[in-house]
Amino acid sequence: MKIKNIIVLIVVLGGFGLMGYLYIWYGKAFKANLQGWDENEYIYVRESDTFDKVYSQFKAYLKDPKGFEEIAEQRSYPYSMSAGRFRLKNGMNSYDITQALRVNIPVKVTYNNQERIENLAGRLATQIEADSLSILEAFTAHKFLEDNELTKENVLVAFVPDTYEFYWNVNPIKMRNKLYNEYMRFWNDERKAKAEELGLSPIEVSILASIVQKETTKIDERPKVAGAYLNRLKLGMPLQADPTLVYAYKLYTGDFDEKIYRVYNKHKEIPSPYNTYLNTGLPPGPIFMPDKNAIDAVLNAEKHDYIYFCASVDRIGYHEFAKTLAQHNVNSAKYHTYLNQSGIR
Repeated sequence: MKIKNIIVLIVVLGGFGLMGYLYIWYGKAFKANLQGWDENEYIYVRESDTFDKVYSQFKAYLKDPKGFEEIAEQRSYPYSMSAGRFRLKNGMNSYDITQALRVNIPVKVTYNNQERIENLAGRLATQIEADSLSILEAFTAHKFLEDNELTKENVLVAFVPDTYEFYWNVNPIKMRNKLYNEYMRFWNDERKAKAEELGLSPIEVSILASIVQKETTKIDERPKVAGAYLNRLKLGMPLQADPTLVYAYKLYTGDFDEKIYRVYNKHKEIPSPYNTYLNTGLPPGPIFMPDKNAIDAVLNAEKHDYIYFCASVDRIGYHEFAKTLAQHNVNSAKYHTYLNQSGIR
């Protein structure tokens, strides 16, 4: 009987011990542990990051750091960490935290109106893990350009401004391919047909759209400006687009941060394929990343007989259009008088 009682006692004590352990473990795993965390912040984990580096991002906000460490160890998190962007919320327990650190949260990637492919790479690098150099290399890879009949000068048109969803740790090549697929989707049969009616390729439409958008910020005026440029192309005359001179000058000096408020005759003499005063036709690439609206403005250009236009003095932001050079010279003289009187150099 004594032996039996001892066994029963051992079982009872063992049961209480197990219950105590489970109670303590449950507390460490399921009691709220995160407090004071800024829920607008994210945890960013690189493939090369150690557990300590990741843990240091939120350790100070844990009520029971030791408890979290034990649960993380039991769930093998230090040995099977996932790269990506993760979201934590106040009131999470240790179990929730380890679970959340395995759920990669996509990031909204947005860009518009970049001047060069280098600028686009830099813009994207601020929103995902990859650096600008690796993005630039992926976006200008020789095979990618060759397979899609693109060049380093015009590849910028292949990335239509918008907001896209990616994982923070997305591979630059995978990002490039998705963005290019979106570009191909944008150029549906209807848009392609309109481009063909104009005698332009989709790339050429985008190049012209970049000039149109730089020429006018007024969305309602873009089809009219596009119509004037298309008239010049049909006549075989130079586009004579001042925005292309600004771009040519920046290429010439290598300074894309310089602000140029006025174009002079000296700018018209810069030897560059982007100088549309010296060269006929379109430049080899866009001078700017055109919006979808600017592209559609070219595709739906206004049909008229205007060939010339210059900035309006009476309607700031808009332009005065002319059918003859004589009429244009009158408008131009008025505008240059306004610039001089305003001290714009």
